[in-house]
Amino acid sequence: MSTDMDPRLGLNRAVESHPAHVVEAAGDQDMVAAVRLAADEKRAVGVLATGHGPSLAADGAVLVNTRRMDGVRVDAERATAWIEAGARWRDVLAHTTPHGLAPLNGASPDVGVIGYLTGGGAGLLGRRYGFAADHVRRLRLVTADGRFREVTADTDPDLFWAVRGGKDNFGLVVSAEVDLFPVARLYGGGLYFPAEATAEVLHAYAEWVRQLPETMATSVLLARNTDLPDAPESLRGRSVTHLRIAYSGDPADGERLVRPMRALRPAALLDTVRDMPYADSGTIHHDPVSAPYVAYDRNVLLGELTADTVDTLLALTAPDTGGAFPTELRHFGGAYARPPQVPNCVGGRDAAFSLFPRATPEPGILRRRDDLLAGLRPWSTGGISLNFAGVEDTAPDRVRAAYTPADFDRLRTLKAQHDPDNMFRINFNIPPKGDDR
Repeated sequence: MSTDMDPRLGLNRAVESHPAHVVEAAGDQDMVAAVRLAADEKRAVGVLATGHGPSLAADGAVLVNTRRMDGVRVDAERATAWIEAGARWRDVLAHTTPHGLAPLNGASPDVGVIGYLTGGGAGLLGRRYGFAADHVRRLRLVTADGRFREVTADTDPDLFWAVRGGKDNFGLVVSAEVDLFPVARLYGGGLYFPAEATAEVLHAYAEWVRQLPETMATSVLLARNTDLPDAPESLRGRSVTHLRIAYSGDPADGERLVRPMRALRPAALLDTVRDMPYADSGTIHHDPVSAPYVAYDRNVLLGELTADTVDTLLALTAPDTGGAFPTELRHFGGAYARPPQVPNCVGGRDAAFSLFPRATPEPGILRRRDDLLAGLRPWSTGGISLNFAGVEDTAPDRVRAAYTPADFDRLRTLKAQHDPDNMFRINFNIPPKGDDR
């Protein structure tokens, strides 16, 4: 079997699992059977869809691979979509965009939906509508007792609260119903500046975002482009500062809002910002459809972005060389900061920005990444996002940082009720209250 098709392995190979059993689920009952098998043999349960965000190796566990469960159904009249456990955002977009409707998808169409939703979900429309988890209407999941349950705010408000933000700590999510929004087009794309413009771009960006409406989502990536034929010629092999833009209002207003950044000098090497159908939203961040890789992800949430913050970031990322690792700065605020209509446990609502460095495992590179995160501590909220966490973030104190103290305590209480033996622990684990191992 090709390792690319090996059901034990995800896209990010920072961990490689050696489970006792692998269940390649094709439907609901396969997931029920997997949980019951684990209970009978007193094993842990792990779940794998795309494997973008690995945590712990599923050694000796029952590993459920959901990739075959990629169904999507759209109810255009109700503006909702029903999404199965293994679907990726590209599957959802293919069904929603013909109706002029958009999900609260992530920047990459290759990312799995369910892990993104249960981790919060900060995407291209988030400043306007909030976290993706805020707009989950219904969940179907298998709990640790082997029961198949449909969970809503009315049927089980505590469990519904916990799963939306608690990742896979409370059961295996089989499918989810989510809200869709009447966004058919975006004014979006990228401005790719040369590395020597990084200081000017970041300082201008810190001032520019202060005035942006909630309909504008932006981020900046510091990275080196590949020297491969599929990279644009103007970027090939170059370190760039990539400003990504997704404006969901009128294109003329979008053009006006972007004008100050277009006017920066030196000018952008490439400008792809344009009026586009929402179906093309995956081109904005220009994330490649990845081959398997090894990356040690970490992140920090920032309360503000000042001139001093930018200077520290510049000093610790070596923008003239693209740094030792790609680093993304993403704008939060707006609807992210508001409590959802139906409460959930998603943390980080006090963040103004996230910073997400992706490092390869060489000690020198990891040390530089950690120096960057430590250097930004004066502006940190103290929080992290689990959707941008990595294999070094599985310790209880790191998981706790994704939630408010009160919410983490409540999550531990609910974990003790729904999964007292911590069957669902191959993850960013929330231990049951009373289990202080």
